[in-house]
Amino acid sequence: MIRITDAAQEHFVKLLVKQNPGTQIRVFVINPGTLNVECGVSYCPPDAVKINDTELKFELMSAYVDELSAPYLQDAEIDFITDKLGSQLTLKAPNAKMRKVSADAPLIERVEYVLQSQINPQLSGHGGRVSLVEITDDMLVILQFSGGCNGCSMVDYTLKEGIEKELLEKFPELKGVRDLTEHQRGDHSYY
Repeated sequence: MIRITDAAQEHFVKLLVKQNPGTQIRVFVINPGTLNVECGVSYCPPDAVKINDTELKFELMSAYVDELSAPYLQDAEIDFITDKLGSQLTLKAPNAKMRKVSADAPLIERVEYVLQSQINPQLSGHGGRVSLVEITDDMLVILQFSGGCNGCSMVDYTLKEGIEKELLEKFPELKGVRDLTEHQRGDHSYY
């Protein structure tokens, strides 16, 4: 479920020795499956462990995950990075905004998952996002752009060379991708 690197485990152990005996860590998700999702790590004393928690045992320590957060922390990774500028703890949870779907899920759910977990994080760097409107009977994916993508001069390139290529590679049964957005120029557009 969650990978905690050796460097991160060593960092946690240094912090945990200063806590009450038996204290471990808790990894959690607030507002899972939404755009306002937040992931975090906190101390978890023995009396805070709940019956439905999942205990993840690592070489140097344990981590607890609550039942609601667990599906959104699939494939998550915690690392402790040290460089010339200092050190920092990182938590990457690619499925926090949307629960990972199985390979046999309906096509529309699998496409939505790729959009939310892979495409939108890339677009968010430009203040944009894309939403799935529908998949037509003739296997066209209809999308709507918003934020910085609405009115952007590169939206056609992003649609055809980025999103469409990625979706057709992952889902060969699709025939193409179309944009339903009525693009308007403005201060919100990314140039």
